[in-house]
Amino acid sequence: MSADTLFTDTLFTGVRLLDPASGLDIIGELLVRDGMIADFGPSLGRADGVPVEVPSGASGGAREGATRKLRGEVPKGTNVIAAAGAVLCPGLVDMRAELGEPGFEYRETIASAAAAAAAGGVTTVAVLPNSAPAIDDPALVRAMRARGEETGSLTILPYGAVTRGCRGEELAELGLLHEAGAVAFTDGARTIGSSRMMRLALSYARWFGGMIVQHPEDPGLAAGGAATEGELATRLGLPAIPAAAEAIQVARDIRLAKLTGGRLHFAHVSTGEALALIRAAKAEGIAVTCDTAPPYFDLNETAIGEFRTYAKLSPPLRCESDRQAVAAALADGTIDAIASDHQPRDADDKRQPFAQAAAGGSGLATLLSVTLVQVHGGALSLAQAIGLLTARPAAVLGSEAGRLTKGAPADLCLFHPERAWQVEAGKLPGKAQNTPFDGRALEGVVLGTWKAGRRVFG
Repeated sequence: MSADTLFTDTLFTGVRLLDPASGLDIIGELLVRDGMIADFGPSLGRADGVPVEVPSGASGGAREGATRKLRGEVPKGTNVIAAAGAVLCPGLVDMRAELGEPGFEYRETIASAAAAAAAGGVTTVAVLPNSAPAIDDPALVRAMRARGEETGSLTILPYGAVTRGCRGEELAELGLLHEAGAVAFTDGARTIGSSRMMRLALSYARWFGGMIVQHPEDPGLAAGGAATEGELATRLGLPAIPAAAEAIQVARDIRLAKLTGGRLHFAHVSTGEALALIRAAKAEGIAVTCDTAPPYFDLNETAIGEFRTYAKLSPPLRCESDRQAVAAALADGTIDAIASDHQPRDADDKRQPFAQAAAGGSGLATLLSVTLVQVHGGALSLAQAIGLLTARPAAVLGSEAGRLTKGAPADLCLFHPERAWQVEAGKLPGKAQNTPFDGRALEGVVLGTWKAGRRVFG
């Protein structure tokens, strides 16, 4: 057995254990044994009265402050990580990301995306199917899952394409994709524009509990647009997309979900009008969920400045009132998850006039820190924020990830919520550097990430 496959027992001590799924929020200890979560609690129930000093150099870089005393015996060979002030939570679950591979390796590879994910505390990611070739074949679903396992640091949950080639013309074999392990179905950044096609997809997927994920933007209104319609787009002379394009698509699809009884999820929702429709649909009992991404609650349209292409996204950044509405929907529970919406782009994709530049921003490395801005500002509790990044997206996807559970694989994220850093394009982990947060000072640093008990970052 190689050294990489051997497990070392690890004891986290003095950390804040946070698991929103179970309501756990204590200062305590967690023991990892054979890659699994063996136990956790205030003192793990070990015998009192036998103080054992944390060995000098323990924690592999995460140790802070003076030597801490543990209650009870520490098994010989245990790696002790003492990180006062740090939070230990489940590895983050990112429910929307492009990985570049296959087909766009010049933008990102699975290996480089896995490195960026580990640096961001992400251990599970749902991958969009709009690659080349599109993930519209069961063999490709199985291959993507296997490629995730090969990284040793990331579980890949592939989305299957709703239509062949994500072209919107012919329904893919959703049942076979589901059997192969597709976690849900979407055409990625392309809207399922045909009402007939969306009705068929919702009806078909309903028979085996499948979920359809929509990019909510009326394609006719959005065609050729580069920024949200309004004073700023007019002043900059940019082709514009009315914010109503999102709500129009959401309204149609909610009606189809009600008609078919199918499960529907809206990705990267960015407007208050669309969120009001989703809130009402949930109150009516329609099977609708949604996510958003950090740019839509942290930035507004002014971030595009004087044609700053790193801030050209799809959907485009919105006005300040919409940003505030998204932040409020995180707090009131209307939004079910925060996704990175990671869209790697090459420098040449962005080094174009704004209207011609590719839309999209990298988001894996900044997902946690930008979300924590809502915590530092008082809009969310830390438990709410971590829940939106772990258990809640896992629940939408039907995954068992995102929890601290005894006997489960030790997928863990250790972070210090108050340590500061500055985002700098060109120095981010991974290949993709097209961050809309370039130059932004943030609080919240990932100290370490563990996948099945093995340290993969930090």
